[in-house]
Amino acid sequence: MEIKTSNGRVKLRVEGELRGADLSGKELAGVTLANQDLRGTRFSGAQLVGVDFSEADLRGAHFDGANLEGARFEYANLEGANLLGADLYSASFFAANLDGANLECASLRGADLTEANLRRANLCNANLGRDNLGGSTQPISGRQSSSGQGSKVQSTIRALTSLPGSVRNRLA
Repeated sequence: MEIKTSNGRVKLRVEGELRGADLSGKELAGVTLANQDLRGTRFSGAQLVGVDFSEADLRGAHFDGANLEGARFEYANLEGANLLGADLYSASFFAANLDGANLECASLRGADLTEANLRRANLCNANLGRDNLGGSTQPISGRQSSSGQGSKVQSTIRALTSLPGSVRNRLA
């Protein structure tokens, strides 16, 4: 299997299929992986700036510590994916399924989550930047603690939205 950039340049050759492949630490900036079956694929620590994952099946994929600035996940299925500590600056998750995804400590500054399904997603300690969660299709409730206390994410969102605009802008 060849992984190519949008202009057709071969960036990487992989023996066999991509599903479940280990692409950890690889430099794949600008490639197109749209409509691919990438279930369980490991992209841990990879450089994935501007990669197009639109409509890809990424269930259970691992993106922990990956640089995904400007990546496109429109209509992608990221159910149960691990994005722990990933840099998702200006990434697009339009209508993506992030049900049960782990976004703990991820940077979502400038990310588009319009119509994204965030049900059961873990957003604990995620950098949300400005309010980019308004269009998600599920209420942002984050994980509940075993003691039944409310979500840290919900209280963080309330705290941030109550700050004056000039302060919020400096935090983003």
